[in-house]
Amino acid sequence: MRLIVGYQATPSGADGIALGATLARSLQASLDICLVLPQERPVPSKAPVEAAYDDILIDRATAWLDEALTLVPDDVQARAHLLFDESFAQGLLDAARSGACGTTEGDDEFDAYMIVVGAAGDGLLGRHSIGTVTSDLLHVAHAPLALAPRGYRHSPPQRIREITCAIGNRPGAAELVEAATDLSVTAELPLRLLSLVSAEEQSTRGQSGLAKAEEVLRTVQAELPAGSDVQLRVAEGSGIEKAASSLDWHDGDVLMVGSSRLAQPHRLFLGSVAAKMLRVVPVPMIVVPREAGDE
Repeated sequence: MRLIVGYQATPSGADGIALGATLARSLQASLDICLVLPQERPVPSKAPVEAAYDDILIDRATAWLDEALTLVPDDVQARAHLLFDESFAQGLLDAARSGACGTTEGDDEFDAYMIVVGAAGDGLLGRHSIGTVTSDLLHVAHAPLALAPRGYRHSPPQRIREITCAIGNRPGAAELVEAATDLSVTAELPLRLLSLVSAEEQSTRGQSGLAKAEEVLRTVQAELPAGSDVQLRVAEGSGIEKAASSLDWHDGDVLMVGSSRLAQPHRLFLGSVAAKMLRVVPVPMIVVPREAGDE
């Protein structure tokens, strides 16, 4: 199993490597650390000065990747890759598919299990902030995307402690729950199924919002494999942000959310509820693509 880490020589790049290492230990996976340079300059030139600039850029990028490998703990296997593409996000997506980074083309077994990136540098410490690359990935990625909160590099846990899977009250949660259960079983981790209820939802539906959330969680629990280590939790608040903030979050926790129904099949698209949670949740978030057939 391999994880793609999108790296830039910035603090957010170090946050991504830290989360990648934590996930790699938990999943017994390896890391492919990828830095993407522009495939072509806007106005190609054969002038010696142009070639010299390109050589300097490549040398510098290679040095950045060498520095990135020093951030990886000794017990985690990692490789560094310098890629070229017009889009940083597209370079990562291509690397996640089989045939890239030295894998065997056409064999799904070698597709990356997940893409990992750090938060943009202008966010609050311990919170998520979406930069250009992350925004692009959140709209088109075909693989789960793990987002590290800002500053994650300062005290990363050795391994994941618990997975929280946020489930909505609408159809389309089956693939999300399956992905969360798969991760839970693979890493031998407890799973918490979460439903958020806002005051607005309660006021428009009487008291049915809470009852509906509990019913959905019980239904999902009944469909899990026998013996699954799972907890059910409904969180209430004046809004989605308050409900998510009311939960106890610990070092090593990870939140998993599904994509919006607006997403194309087998692609990500961050929904409005997940976006609100992203602003307040202090732990890594994993966004799972929408599968074909979700409605």
